[in-house]
Amino acid sequence: MVLLHVLFEHAAGYALFAVKEVEEIGMLLPQVEASVLSLGKFNSMVSLAAFFPFKSAQAALENMNAISEGMVHADLKLFLETNLPQSGKKKSVLGVSDAKIGAALQEELSSSIQTGGVVAEITRGLRLHFHSLVKGLTALAASKAQLGLGHSYSRAKVKFNVNRVDNMIIQSIALLDQLDKDINTFSMRVREWYGYHFPELIKIVSDNSMYCRLAQLIGNRKELSEESLESLEEVVMDSAKAQAILDASRSSMGMDISPIDLINIERFSSRVVSLAAYRLELQEYLRSKMSQVAPNLAALIGEVVGARLISHAGSLTNLAKYPASTVQILGAEKALFRALKTRGNTPKYGLIFHSTFIGRAAAKNKGRISRYLANKCTIASRIDCFSELPTSVFGDKLREQVEERLSFYETGDVPRKNVDVMKEALKEATDVAAEIKRKLEKKEKKRKKREKKLQELEENGEANGDAEVENGEEDNTLKKKKKKKQAAEEMEAQAEEAPSGENGEETSAKKKKKRKAESEEVEEAPDAEDGAEETETPAKKKKKRKSEAMDTQPEETPETPVTEKKKKKKK
Repeated sequence: MVLLHVLFEHAAGYALFAVKEVEEIGMLLPQVEASVLSLGKFNSMVSLAAFFPFKSAQAALENMNAISEGMVHADLKLFLETNLPQSGKKKSVLGVSDAKIGAALQEELSSSIQTGGVVAEITRGLRLHFHSLVKGLTALAASKAQLGLGHSYSRAKVKFNVNRVDNMIIQSIALLDQLDKDINTFSMRVREWYGYHFPELIKIVSDNSMYCRLAQLIGNRKELSEESLESLEEVVMDSAKAQAILDASRSSMGMDISPIDLINIERFSSRVVSLAAYRLELQEYLRSKMSQVAPNLAALIGEVVGARLISHAGSLTNLAKYPASTVQILGAEKALFRALKTRGNTPKYGLIFHSTFIGRAAAKNKGRISRYLANKCTIASRIDCFSELPTSVFGDKLREQVEERLSFYETGDVPRKNVDVMKEALKEATDVAAEIKRKLEKKEKKRKKREKKLQELEENGEANGDAEVENGEEDNTLKKKKKKKQAAEEMEAQAEEAPSGENGEETSAKKKKKRKAESEEVEEAPDAEDGAEETETPAKKKKKRKSEAMDTQPEETPETPVTEKKKKKKK
Protein backbone atom coordinates (compact mmCIF):
# COMPACT_ATOMS: atom_id res chain seq x y z
CA MET A 1 0.00 0.00 0.00
CA VAL A 2 1.13 3.50 -0.86
CA LEU A 3 0.09 6.65 0.98
CA LEU A 4 -0.05 9.31 -1.73
CA HIS A 5 -0.04 13.04 -0.96
CA VAL A 6 -0.44 15.57 -3.76
CA LEU A 7 1.04 19.09 -3.54
CA PHE A 8 -1.05 21.79 -5.20
CA GLU A 9 0.30 25.32 -5.70
CA HIS A 10 -2.45 27.97 -5.82
CA ALA A 11 -2.39 31.78 -5.83
CA ALA A 12 -3.95 31.68 -2.34
CA GLY A 13 -1.34 29.32 -0.88
CA TYR A 14 0.09 25.80 -0.76
CA ALA A 15 -2.28 22.86 -0.22
CA LEU A 16 -1.46 19.23 0.58
CA PHE A 17 -4.13 16.65 -0.28
CA ALA A 18 -4.19 13.03 0.88
CA VAL A 19 -5.42 10.53 -1.72
CA LYS A 20 -7.45 7.78 0.00
CA GLU A 21 -6.55 4.13 -0.63
CA VAL A 22 -4.71 4.38 -3.91
CA GLU A 23 -2.82 1.23 -4.86
CA GLU A 24 0.00 1.12 -7.35
CA ILE A 25 -1.64 -1.71 -9.30
CA GLY A 26 -5.15 -0.22 -9.14
CA MET A 27 -4.24 3.19 -10.55
CA LEU A 28 -6.40 2.90 -13.65
CA LEU A 29 -6.65 6.17 -15.53
CA PRO A 30 -10.21 5.77 -17.00
CA GLN A 31 -11.73 5.35 -13.50
CA VAL A 32 -9.81 8.36 -12.20
CA GLU A 33 -10.91 10.46 -15.17
CA ALA A 34 -14.58 9.62 -14.53
CA SER A 35 -14.37 10.47 -10.83
CA VAL A 36 -12.53 13.77 -11.43
CA LEU A 37 -15.45 15.53 -13.14
CA SER A 38 -18.02 15.14 -10.32
CA LEU A 39 -17.28 16.85 -7.00
CA GLY A 40 -18.99 14.16 -4.87
CA LYS A 41 -16.88 11.30 -6.21
CA PHE A 42 -13.70 13.37 -6.19
CA ASN A 43 -14.32 14.51 -2.58
CA SER A 44 -14.64 10.89 -1.46
CA MET A 45 -11.33 10.14 -3.16
CA VAL A 46 -9.30 13.17 -1.97
CA SER A 47 -9.19 15.02 1.38
CA LEU A 48 -7.38 18.19 2.45
CA ALA A 49 -4.45 17.38 4.76
CA ALA A 50 -2.99 20.89 5.23
CA PHE A 51 -3.24 24.39 3.79
CA PHE A 52 -0.67 27.21 4.03
CA PRO A 53 -2.08 30.60 2.91
CA PHE A 54 0.31 33.29 1.66
CA LYS A 55 0.65 36.25 4.02
CA SER A 56 0.82 38.90 1.28
CA ALA A 57 0.87 39.36 -2.48
CA GLN A 58 4.65 39.88 -2.34
CA ALA A 59 5.10 36.51 -0.58
CA ALA A 60 2.92 34.82 -3.20
CA LEU A 61 4.99 36.37 -6.00
CA GLU A 62 8.27 35.25 -4.41
CA ASN A 63 7.00 31.67 -4.04
CA MET A 64 5.71 31.53 -7.61
CA ASN A 65 9.01 32.89 -8.97
CA ALA A 66 10.88 30.20 -7.06
CA ILE A 67 8.56 27.45 -8.39
CA SER A 68 8.84 28.70 -11.99
CA GLU A 69 12.64 28.59 -11.73
CA GLY A 70 12.55 25.07 -10.20
CA MET A 71 13.72 26.16 -6.75
CA VAL A 72 12.31 25.16 -3.35
CA HIS A 73 11.26 28.21 -1.34
CA ALA A 74 11.75 28.27 2.44
CA ASP A 75 7.96 28.46 2.99
CA LEU A 76 7.34 25.36 0.86
CA LYS A 77 10.10 23.40 2.60
CA LEU A 78 8.75 24.28 6.06
CA PHE A 79 5.18 23.44 4.99
CA LEU A 80 6.14 19.99 3.67
CA GLU A 81 8.44 19.15 6.58
CA THR A 82 5.70 19.90 9.13
CA ASN A 83 2.73 18.30 7.30
CA LEU A 84 4.12 15.41 5.23
CA PRO A 85 4.21 12.11 7.20
CA GLN A 86 7.79 10.85 7.21
CA SER A 87 7.50 7.49 9.04
CA GLY A 88 4.83 4.80 9.27
CA LYS A 89 3.75 1.40 8.03
CA LYS A 90 2.58 2.80 4.70
CA LYS A 91 5.08 4.15 2.22
CA SER A 92 4.50 7.91 1.71
CA VAL A 93 4.81 9.35 -1.80
CA LEU A 94 4.53 13.04 -2.71
CA GLY A 95 2.83 13.80 -6.02
CA VAL A 96 3.98 16.96 -7.84
CA SER A 97 2.68 18.29 -11.17
CA ASP A 98 6.03 19.73 -12.41
CA ALA A 99 9.02 17.42 -12.85
CA LYS A 100 11.49 20.31 -12.39
CA ILE A 101 10.23 21.22 -8.91
CA GLY A 102 9.89 17.47 -8.17
CA ALA A 103 13.62 16.95 -8.73
CA ALA A 104 14.42 19.91 -6.48
CA LEU A 105 12.09 18.56 -3.73
CA GLN A 106 13.68 15.10 -3.94
CA GLU A 107 17.06 16.69 -3.19
CA GLU A 108 15.66 18.68 -0.24
CA LEU A 109 13.38 15.98 1.28
CA SER A 110 13.95 12.29 1.91
CA SER A 111 10.52 11.12 0.64
CA SER A 112 9.98 9.76 -2.87
CA ILE A 113 8.42 11.98 -5.55
CA GLN A 114 5.91 11.02 -8.24
CA THR A 115 5.09 13.30 -11.19
CA GLY A 116 3.28 11.42 -13.95
CA GLY A 117 0.35 9.04 -14.20
CA VAL A 118 -2.48 9.48 -11.71
CA VAL A 119 -0.95 12.65 -10.20
CA ALA A 120 -1.72 14.65 -13.36
CA GLU A 121 -5.40 13.61 -13.26
CA ILE A 122 -5.72 14.38 -9.54
CA THR A 123 -4.09 17.78 -10.10
CA ARG A 124 -6.65 18.46 -12.85
CA GLY A 125 -9.46 17.69 -10.41
CA LEU A 126 -7.88 19.83 -7.70
CA ARG A 127 -7.62 22.75 -10.14
CA LEU A 128 -11.31 22.33 -10.96
CA HIS A 129 -12.70 21.91 -7.41
CA PHE A 130 -10.06 23.73 -5.27
CA HIS A 131 -12.36 26.49 -3.96
CA SER A 132 -14.90 23.95 -2.69
CA LEU A 133 -12.28 21.65 -1.09
CA VAL A 134 -10.75 24.42 1.06
CA LYS A 135 -13.06 25.82 3.76
CA GLY A 136 -13.57 29.60 3.76
CA LEU A 137 -12.38 30.02 0.17
CA THR A 138 -14.95 31.08 -2.42
CA ALA A 139 -14.69 30.85 -6.19
CA LEU A 140 -14.65 34.69 -6.45
CA ALA A 141 -11.80 35.05 -3.92
CA ALA A 142 -9.79 32.31 -5.67
CA SER A 143 -10.22 33.94 -9.08
CA LYS A 144 -9.24 37.37 -7.67
CA ALA A 145 -6.11 35.89 -6.10
CA GLN A 146 -5.19 34.20 -9.39
CA LEU A 147 -5.77 37.43 -11.35
CA GLY A 148 -3.71 39.56 -8.96
CA LEU A 149 -0.82 37.09 -8.87
CA GLY A 150 -0.92 36.74 -12.66
CA HIS A 151 -0.66 40.50 -13.15
CA SER A 152 2.17 40.90 -10.63
CA TYR A 153 4.07 37.89 -12.06
CA SER A 154 3.79 39.21 -15.63
CA ARG A 155 4.75 42.74 -14.50
CA ALA A 156 7.83 41.40 -12.71
CA LYS A 157 8.87 39.41 -15.80
CA VAL A 158 8.45 42.45 -18.08
CA LYS A 159 10.35 44.75 -15.69
CA PHE A 160 13.19 42.24 -15.29
CA ASN A 161 16.46 44.09 -16.09
CA VAL A 162 15.19 47.03 -18.14
CA ASN A 163 18.63 47.92 -19.52
CA ARG A 164 19.04 44.47 -21.12
CA VAL A 165 15.73 44.55 -23.00
CA ASP A 166 16.22 43.38 -26.58
CA ASN A 167 12.77 44.45 -27.80
CA MET A 168 14.18 47.88 -28.67
CA ILE A 169 16.84 46.24 -30.86
CA ILE A 170 14.21 44.23 -32.71
CA GLN A 171 12.08 47.32 -33.34
CA SER A 172 15.00 49.55 -34.34
CA ILE A 173 16.44 47.05 -36.87
CA ALA A 174 12.98 46.61 -38.38
CA LEU A 175 12.62 50.41 -38.63
CA LEU A 176 16.11 50.65 -40.15
CA ASP A 177 15.17 48.20 -42.91
CA GLN A 178 11.93 50.07 -43.56
CA LEU A 179 13.75 53.41 -43.71
CA ASP A 180 16.24 52.00 -46.24
CA LYS A 181 13.37 50.99 -48.51
CA ASP A 182 11.50 54.28 -48.07
CA ILE A 183 14.57 56.48 -48.63
CA ASN A 184 15.42 54.51 -51.78
CA THR A 185 11.85 54.88 -53.13
CA PHE A 186 11.58 58.59 -52.27
CA SER A 187 15.00 59.45 -53.71
CA MET A 188 14.07 57.72 -56.99
CA ARG A 189 10.91 59.85 -57.02
CA VAL A 190 13.01 63.02 -56.55
CA ARG A 191 15.36 61.93 -59.36
CA GLU A 192 12.43 61.39 -61.73
CA TRP A 193 10.68 64.61 -60.73
CA TYR A 194 13.72 66.92 -60.80
CA GLY A 195 15.07 65.13 -63.89
CA TYR A 196 12.51 66.91 -66.08
CA HIS A 197 14.22 70.21 -65.21
CA PHE A 198 17.88 69.11 -64.92
CA PRO A 199 18.37 65.60 -66.47
CA GLU A 200 22.19 65.82 -66.65
CA LEU A 201 22.51 65.83 -62.82
CA ILE A 202 21.45 62.15 -62.62
CA LYS A 203 24.57 61.00 -64.51
CA ILE A 204 26.94 63.26 -62.58
CA VAL A 205 25.68 62.36 -59.04
CA SER A 206 24.87 58.71 -58.32
CA ASP A 207 24.31 58.90 -54.53
CA ASN A 208 20.63 59.30 -53.59
CA SER A 209 20.98 61.51 -50.49
CA MET A 210 23.56 63.74 -52.23
CA TYR A 211 21.23 64.13 -55.22
CA CYS A 212 18.36 65.22 -52.92
CA ARG A 213 20.61 67.79 -51.20
CA LEU A 214 21.72 69.16 -54.59
CA ALA A 215 18.14 69.39 -55.81
CA GLN A 216 17.32 71.33 -52.64
CA LEU A 217 20.36 73.60 -53.09
CA ILE A 218 20.23 74.29 -56.85
CA GLY A 219 16.50 74.83 -57.35
CA ASN A 220 16.24 76.58 -60.72
CA ARG A 221 19.31 75.64 -62.80
CA LYS A 222 19.26 79.00 -64.64
CA GLU A 223 20.04 80.81 -61.37
CA LEU A 224 23.20 78.72 -60.85
CA SER A 225 26.38 80.85 -61.17
CA GLU A 226 30.06 80.95 -60.21
CA GLU A 227 29.12 82.29 -56.75
CA SER A 228 27.32 79.05 -55.87
CA LEU A 229 30.37 76.91 -56.75
CA GLU A 230 31.62 76.85 -53.12
CA SER A 231 28.27 75.65 -51.77
CA LEU A 232 28.21 72.93 -54.47
CA GLU A 233 31.70 71.80 -53.43
CA GLU A 234 30.55 71.55 -49.79
CA VAL A 235 27.76 69.14 -50.77
CA VAL A 236 29.62 67.12 -53.43
CA MET A 237 33.04 67.19 -51.65
CA ASP A 238 34.74 67.36 -55.08
CA SER A 239 35.68 70.48 -57.02
CA ALA A 240 35.67 68.70 -60.42
CA LYS A 241 32.13 67.41 -59.87
CA ALA A 242 30.96 70.86 -58.77
CA GLN A 243 32.43 72.41 -61.93
CA ALA A 244 30.80 69.68 -64.07
CA ILE A 245 27.39 70.43 -62.48
CA LEU A 246 27.87 74.15 -63.19
CA ASP A 247 28.82 73.48 -66.84
CA ALA A 248 25.92 71.07 -67.32
CA SER A 249 23.43 73.61 -65.92
CA ARG A 250 24.46 76.13 -68.61
CA SER A 251 23.92 73.71 -71.50
CA SER A 252 21.10 71.58 -70.08
CA MET A 253 18.34 70.13 -72.26
CA GLY A 254 15.77 70.13 -69.42
CA MET A 255 12.43 71.87 -69.60
CA ASP A 256 11.63 75.08 -67.75
CA ILE A 257 9.80 74.67 -64.46
CA SER A 258 7.40 76.95 -62.59
CA PRO A 259 8.24 78.32 -59.11
CA ILE A 260 5.35 76.39 -57.50
CA ASP A 261 6.66 73.07 -58.89
CA LEU A 262 10.16 73.95 -57.68
CA ILE A 263 8.84 74.68 -54.18
CA ASN A 264 7.17 71.25 -54.07
CA ILE A 265 10.32 69.47 -55.28
CA GLU A 266 12.46 71.32 -52.70
CA ARG A 267 10.06 70.47 -49.87
CA PHE A 268 9.97 66.80 -50.84
CA SER A 269 13.77 66.60 -51.20
CA SER A 270 14.20 68.26 -47.78
CA ARG A 271 11.98 65.52 -46.30
CA VAL A 272 14.15 62.84 -47.90
CA VAL A 273 17.32 64.53 -46.56
CA SER A 274 15.84 64.66 -43.04
CA LEU A 275 14.90 60.95 -43.30
CA ALA A 276 18.49 60.10 -44.30
CA ALA A 277 19.80 62.10 -41.31
CA TYR A 278 17.36 60.30 -38.99
CA ARG A 279 18.55 56.95 -40.37
CA LEU A 280 22.11 57.79 -39.31
CA GLU A 281 20.89 58.72 -35.80
CA LEU A 282 18.92 55.46 -35.60
CA GLN A 283 21.99 53.46 -36.61
CA GLU A 284 23.98 55.17 -33.84
CA TYR A 285 21.19 54.37 -31.36
CA LEU A 286 21.24 50.71 -32.48
CA ARG A 287 25.02 50.61 -32.01
CA SER A 288 24.76 51.94 -28.44
CA LYS A 289 21.88 49.57 -27.62
CA MET A 290 23.79 46.55 -28.94
CA SER A 291 26.81 47.51 -26.82
CA GLN A 292 24.54 47.41 -23.75
CA VAL A 293 22.55 44.24 -24.54
CA ALA A 294 24.87 42.03 -26.64
CA PRO A 295 28.39 43.53 -26.66
CA ASN A 296 30.19 40.25 -27.48
CA LEU A 297 27.93 39.42 -30.42
CA ALA A 298 28.31 42.99 -31.74
CA ALA A 299 32.10 42.83 -31.41
CA LEU A 300 32.24 39.48 -33.19
CA ILE A 301 29.86 39.90 -36.13
CA GLY A 302 28.88 43.59 -36.16
CA GLU A 303 25.94 45.53 -34.75
CA VAL A 304 23.59 45.26 -37.73
CA VAL A 305 24.08 41.53 -38.40
CA GLY A 306 23.87 40.77 -34.66
CA ALA A 307 20.65 42.77 -34.39
CA ARG A 308 19.21 40.88 -37.39
CA LEU A 309 20.03 37.54 -35.73
CA ILE A 310 18.32 38.63 -32.47
CA SER A 311 15.31 39.93 -34.40
CA HIS A 312 14.96 36.73 -36.44
CA ALA A 313 15.27 34.53 -33.33
CA GLY A 314 12.70 36.65 -31.43
CA SER A 315 14.94 37.49 -28.48
CA LEU A 316 18.50 37.14 -27.24
CA THR A 317 17.42 34.27 -24.97
CA ASN A 318 15.98 32.33 -27.92
CA LEU A 319 19.17 32.94 -29.92
CA ALA A 320 21.24 31.66 -26.98
CA LYS A 321 19.13 28.47 -26.89
CA TYR A 322 19.69 27.71 -30.58
CA PRO A 323 22.44 25.27 -31.59
CA ALA A 324 25.20 26.42 -33.94
CA SER A 325 23.70 24.54 -36.90
CA THR A 326 20.45 26.53 -36.56
CA VAL A 327 22.30 29.86 -36.24
CA GLN A 328 24.28 29.03 -39.38
CA ILE A 329 21.16 28.78 -41.61
CA LEU A 330 19.03 31.32 -39.69
CA GLY A 331 17.31 33.42 -42.35
CA ALA A 332 17.58 30.80 -45.12
CA GLU A 333 14.57 28.70 -44.12
CA LYS A 334 12.95 28.78 -47.57
CA ALA A 335 16.12 27.52 -49.26
CA LEU A 336 16.49 24.81 -46.60
CA PHE A 337 12.96 23.43 -47.02
CA ARG A 338 13.18 23.68 -50.80
CA ALA A 339 16.45 21.69 -50.68
CA LEU A 340 14.85 19.09 -48.39
CA LYS A 341 11.88 18.71 -50.75
CA THR A 342 13.97 18.45 -53.91
CA ARG A 343 16.73 16.49 -52.15
CA GLY A 344 19.27 19.06 -53.26
CA ASN A 345 22.15 20.75 -51.45
CA THR A 346 21.16 22.54 -48.22
CA PRO A 347 22.21 26.21 -47.77
CA LYS A 348 25.58 26.87 -46.14
CA TYR A 349 24.70 30.22 -44.53
CA GLY A 350 21.79 32.53 -43.81
CA LEU A 351 21.96 35.95 -42.18
CA ILE A 352 25.62 35.52 -41.18
CA PHE A 353 26.52 35.78 -44.90
CA HIS A 354 26.35 39.60 -44.46
CA SER A 355 29.36 39.52 -42.12
CA THR A 356 32.76 40.42 -43.60
CA PHE A 357 34.34 37.05 -42.84
CA ILE A 358 32.37 35.00 -45.37
CA GLY A 359 32.91 37.61 -48.09
CA ARG A 360 36.68 37.55 -47.51
CA ALA A 361 36.92 33.76 -47.60
CA ALA A 362 37.58 31.85 -50.80
CA ALA A 363 34.71 30.05 -52.55
CA LYS A 364 35.81 26.62 -51.38
CA ASN A 365 36.17 27.80 -47.74
CA LYS A 366 32.87 29.72 -47.42
CA GLY A 367 31.00 26.78 -45.92
CA ARG A 368 33.77 25.97 -43.48
CA ILE A 369 34.15 29.56 -42.23
CA SER A 370 30.35 29.98 -41.94
CA ARG A 371 30.17 26.87 -39.73
CA TYR A 372 33.05 28.14 -37.58
CA LEU A 373 31.50 31.62 -37.35
CA ALA A 374 28.12 30.16 -36.32
CA ASN A 375 29.86 28.28 -33.48
CA LYS A 376 31.45 31.48 -32.22
CA CYS A 377 28.15 33.39 -32.56
CA THR A 378 26.36 30.88 -30.32
CA ILE A 379 29.11 31.17 -27.69
CA ALA A 380 28.97 34.99 -27.80
CA SER A 381 25.14 35.08 -27.57
CA ARG A 382 25.16 32.73 -24.56
CA ILE A 383 27.79 34.84 -22.78
CA ASP A 384 25.75 37.99 -23.45
CA CYS A 385 22.50 36.39 -22.31
CA PHE A 386 23.70 34.91 -19.03
CA SER A 387 26.53 37.22 -17.90
CA GLU A 388 25.84 39.78 -15.20
CA LEU A 389 28.25 42.53 -16.31
CA PRO A 390 28.20 43.15 -20.10
CA THR A 391 31.75 43.34 -21.54
CA SER A 392 33.07 42.90 -25.08
CA VAL A 393 36.24 41.04 -24.05
CA PHE A 394 35.04 37.61 -25.16
CA GLY A 395 33.69 39.03 -28.44
CA ASP A 396 37.07 40.54 -29.30
CA LYS A 397 38.86 37.27 -28.54
CA LEU A 398 36.36 35.26 -30.61
CA ARG A 399 36.83 37.70 -33.50
CA GLU A 400 40.60 37.16 -33.28
CA GLN A 401 40.00 33.41 -33.45
CA VAL A 402 37.90 33.76 -36.61
CA GLU A 403 40.62 35.95 -38.17
CA GLU A 404 43.23 33.30 -37.30
CA ARG A 405 41.05 30.60 -38.85
CA LEU A 406 40.71 32.65 -42.05
CA SER A 407 44.50 33.04 -42.29
CA PHE A 408 44.85 29.30 -41.59
CA TYR A 409 42.63 28.50 -44.58
CA GLU A 410 44.63 30.86 -46.81
CA THR A 411 48.24 30.47 -45.62
CA GLY A 412 48.24 27.39 -43.37
CA ASP A 413 49.33 29.19 -40.16
CA VAL A 414 48.22 27.10 -37.18
CA PRO A 415 45.78 29.08 -34.96
CA ARG A 416 45.91 29.18 -31.17
CA LYS A 417 44.01 26.63 -29.13
CA ASN A 418 40.58 27.57 -27.84
CA VAL A 419 41.55 26.76 -24.21
CA ASP A 420 44.44 29.23 -24.22
CA VAL A 421 42.34 31.99 -25.79
CA MET A 422 39.52 31.51 -23.29
CA LYS A 423 41.95 31.63 -20.35
CA GLU A 424 43.27 34.99 -21.57
CA ALA A 425 39.71 36.23 -22.09
CA LEU A 426 38.70 35.18 -18.56
CA LYS A 427 41.64 37.09 -17.03
CA GLU A 428 40.80 40.24 -19.00
CA ALA A 429 37.08 39.88 -18.25
CA THR A 430 37.72 39.67 -14.48
CA ASP A 431 39.89 42.81 -14.65
CA VAL A 432 37.26 44.68 -16.67
CA ALA A 433 34.49 43.53 -14.32
CA ALA A 434 36.50 44.77 -11.32
CA GLU A 435 36.98 48.18 -13.00
CA ILE A 436 33.27 48.42 -13.79
CA LYS A 437 32.41 47.58 -10.18
CA ARG A 438 34.80 50.27 -8.94
CA LYS A 439 33.25 52.84 -11.24
CA LEU A 440 29.77 51.89 -10.11
CA GLU A 441 30.82 52.18 -6.46
CA LYS A 442 32.35 55.62 -7.12
CA LYS A 443 29.16 56.77 -8.83
CA GLU A 444 27.10 55.48 -5.92
CA LYS A 445 29.33 57.34 -3.43
CA LYS A 446 29.07 60.57 -5.43
CA ARG A 447 25.31 60.23 -5.62
CA LYS A 448 25.07 59.70 -1.85
CA LYS A 449 27.30 62.75 -1.23
CA ARG A 450 25.09 64.89 -3.48
CA GLU A 451 21.99 63.70 -1.68
CA LYS A 452 23.57 64.54 1.70
CA LYS A 453 24.56 68.02 0.48
CA LEU A 454 21.08 68.66 -0.85
CA GLN A 455 19.55 67.56 2.46
CA GLU A 456 21.93 69.83 4.40
CA LEU A 457 21.14 72.76 2.10
CA GLU A 458 17.43 72.16 2.51
CA GLU A 459 17.79 72.02 6.32
CA ASN A 460 19.91 75.20 6.35
CA GLY A 461 17.42 76.93 4.07
CA GLU A 462 14.59 76.04 6.43
CA ALA A 463 16.60 77.31 9.43
CA ASN A 464 17.49 80.54 7.62
CA GLY A 465 13.87 80.99 6.67
CA ASP A 466 12.80 80.59 10.33
CA ALA A 467 15.52 83.07 11.42
CA GLU A 468 14.41 85.57 8.78
CA VAL A 469 10.83 85.24 9.93
CA GLU A 470 11.90 85.87 13.56
CA ASN A 471 14.04 88.88 12.52
CA GLY A 472 11.14 90.23 10.51
CA GLU A 473 8.84 89.93 13.52
CA GLU A 474 11.38 91.77 15.73
CA ASP A 475 11.71 94.55 13.13
CA ASN A 476 7.94 94.90 13.00
CA THR A 477 7.72 95.18 16.81
CA LEU A 478 10.47 97.86 16.85
CA LYS A 479 8.71 99.82 14.09
CA LYS A 480 5.46 99.64 16.01
CA LYS A 481 7.15 100.92 19.19
CA LYS A 482 8.71 103.84 17.27
CA LYS A 483 5.36 104.74 15.76
CA LYS A 484 3.73 104.72 19.22
CA LYS A 485 6.49 107.05 20.59
CA GLN A 486 6.05 109.47 17.66
CA ALA A 487 2.28 109.51 18.17
CA ALA A 488 2.72 110.21 21.92
CA GLU A 489 5.12 113.12 21.20
CA GLU A 490 2.68 114.64 18.69
CA MET A 491 -0.16 114.43 21.23
CA GLU A 492 2.01 116.20 23.84
CA ALA A 493 2.94 118.93 21.37
CA GLN A 494 -0.74 119.54 20.52
CA ALA A 495 -1.61 119.69 24.23
CA GLU A 496 1.14 122.27 24.85
CA GLU A 497 0.02 124.49 21.96
CA ALA A 498 -3.59 124.78 23.22
CA PRO A 499 -3.14 126.61 26.69
CA SER A 500 -0.17 128.78 25.73
CA GLY A 501 -1.16 131.69 23.49
CA GLU A 502 1.70 133.97 22.58
CA ASN A 503 4.18 131.97 24.62
CA GLY A 504 3.14 128.87 22.66
CA GLU A 505 3.96 130.55 19.37
CA GLU A 506 7.46 131.43 20.64
CA THR A 507 8.07 127.90 21.90
CA SER A 508 6.89 126.40 18.60
CA ALA A 509 9.30 128.65 16.68
CA LYS A 510 12.12 127.61 19.01
CA LYS A 511 11.23 123.94 18.46
CA LYS A 512 11.29 124.37 14.69
CA LYS A 513 14.75 125.98 14.89
CA LYS A 514 15.94 123.16 17.12
CA ARG A 515 14.64 120.50 14.68
CA LYS A 516 16.38 122.21 11.75
CA ALA A 517 19.68 122.29 13.65
CA GLU A 518 19.37 118.60 14.52
CA SER A 519 18.66 117.65 10.88
CA GLU A 520 21.73 119.65 9.69
CA GLU A 521 23.91 117.87 12.27
CA VAL A 522 22.59 114.49 11.10
CA GLU A 523 23.35 115.34 7.44
CA GLU A 524 26.88 116.53 8.29
CA ALA A 525 27.67 113.46 10.43
CA PRO A 526 27.75 110.80 7.62
CA ASP A 527 29.87 113.06 5.39
CA ALA A 528 32.38 113.58 8.20
CA GLU A 529 32.39 109.85 8.97
CA ASP A 530 33.06 108.91 5.29
CA GLY A 531 36.01 111.27 5.11
CA ALA A 532 37.44 110.25 8.47
CA GLU A 533 37.16 106.47 8.02
CA GLU A 534 40.30 106.32 5.84
CA THR A 535 42.51 108.37 8.20
CA GLU A 536 41.20 107.57 11.69
CA THR A 537 42.45 104.64 13.70
CA PRO A 538 40.07 102.28 15.56
CA ALA A 539 40.97 103.93 18.91
CA LYS A 540 39.96 107.38 17.58
CA LYS A 541 36.68 105.93 16.25
CA LYS A 542 35.86 104.57 19.71
CA LYS A 543 36.58 108.02 21.31
CA LYS A 544 34.38 109.72 18.73
CA ARG A 545 31.50 107.29 19.42
CA LYS A 546 31.83 107.98 23.18
CA SER A 547 31.78 111.74 22.60
CA GLU A 548 28.69 111.43 20.38
CA ALA A 549 26.96 109.39 23.07
CA MET A 550 27.83 112.05 25.69
CA ASP A 551 26.47 114.80 23.40
CA THR A 552 23.17 113.03 22.90
CA GLN A 553 22.61 112.41 26.62
CA PRO A 554 22.41 116.11 27.72
CA GLU A 555 20.06 116.85 24.81
CA GLU A 556 17.65 114.18 25.96
CA THR A 557 17.77 114.97 29.74
CA PRO A 558 16.49 118.60 29.72
CA GLU A 559 13.32 117.54 27.91
CA THR A 560 11.92 115.73 30.97
CA PRO A 561 11.89 118.74 33.43
CA VAL A 562 10.29 120.98 30.78
CA THR A 563 7.41 118.60 30.40
CA GLU A 564 7.03 118.28 34.18
CA LYS A 565 6.90 122.11 34.61
CA LYS A 566 4.30 122.47 31.89
CA LYS A 567 2.22 119.75 33.50
CA LYS A 568 2.35 121.74 36.80
CA LYS A 569 1.26 124.90 34.95
CA LYS A 570 -1.69 123.00 33.41
CA LYS A 571 -2.77 121.92 36.89
